Amino acid sequence: MNKPPTLLSYLNVALPAARVPLIGVFAGCGAGPSLVDSSLQVLQATGQALGIEFHIERGGAIGEDSVRHGAPPLSEEAISFCADIFNRGGAVLSGPAGGRYVYDLRRRFDLFCKFVPVQPIHALDRAGVLRPGHLEGVDILILRDNTGGVYQGTWNEEAGAGGRVAAHCFKYQEDEVRRLGEIAARAATRRRGTLHAIVKDGGIPAITALWRDVCTAAARAYGVRVEFINVDFAAYELIRSPSRFDVIVAPNLCGDILADAAGLLVSSRGVTFSGNFGANGRAVYQTNHGCAHDLRDTDTANPGGQILSLAMLLRESFALTGAAALIESSLERVWSQGWRTSDLAEPGSRAIGTREFVERVVDQVLRTPEGEVDARYAALG
Repeated sequence: MNKPPTLLSYLNVALPAARVPLIGVFAGCGAGPSLVDSSLQVLQATGQALGIEFHIERGGAIGEDSVRHGAPPLSEEAISFCADIFNRGGAVLSGPAGGRYVYDLRRRFDLFCKFVPVQPIHALDRAGVLRPGHLEGVDILILRDNTGGVYQGTWNEEAGAGGRVAAHCFKYQEDEVRRLGEIAARAATRRRGTLHAIVKDGGIPAITALWRDVCTAAARAYGVRVEFINVDFAAYELIRSPSRFDVIVAPNLCGDILADAAGLLVSSRGVTFSGNFGANGRAVYQTNHGCAHDLRDTDTANPGGQILSLAMLLRESFALTGAAALIESSLERVWSQGWRTSDLAEPGSRAIGTREFVERVVDQVLRTPEGEVDARYAALG
């Protein structure tokens, strides 16, 4: 069976030749360090099981932790670290961090395209709030702009007659929308041929008109169907009728909201993940959940999303499809056996801490014969 196309192929980025994969790591804030350490334990086991050597380099503080050290959320040290990793052909695995960290990182390295895969996990069918049958046939790819719109505008605050006045100014350039729209249309040609472009006709008319024109042209050029849908109705439909969606392309703020809402389709934000990509193949992988400061050092945080973001990194940046599949299948087997962190507990399951859960995933990785790795991935990258 043919392997599914990599997401980087939609950007027309060639996958690298075989080499020792270089992975730069930011531990992040809150529960981030424990989650990132969990994913690296799984990575080590995967390398041991499949005979793959990985080279790991750790970056310094980011987000709130960087601010506590007297630096911006994205410090010059962090920028230099990422630049070095990228220049040497590596990719970055990032834990969660607050402030302007992710927004400035995306702008600094032009990581303009964020891919958010939304595929319900069979083992967690009953762990979420939605009925299992409601998720039948759901397979969505959200493409979110990262470098334009309200998150990347300018802002200020001043005193006014009625008190404080806060102002934000933002825009989209045609070429910014075009490059994302073309990637989304290209992705739709390899999937089910339908593109949903997110707009807000009355609310942001000028930007909506630009997105409509550009996405219509992209869909026509690639021979796919495009449907425009206002963001508020899209959020409603994403939960009410998720199987109608194939590829969603959205402005920055709209895509952020929809990706979070899509966490309900995969049972929990704790298992959501994504990749941020530039046209040159630079990539940063992350979860879609926050820092969870309240879960720091409690041994209760769900490591699923961070582990899945690692699998995405191996598949996309290094073509290690077999390694990615081994991680994913091992994680799902542990869930299928009823072992859960507390956020995914359901009747009949057994709630355990982060450390024990990861130990079980590692054990599953080491005990799974290579021949049992998901048949969709017939060979290692």
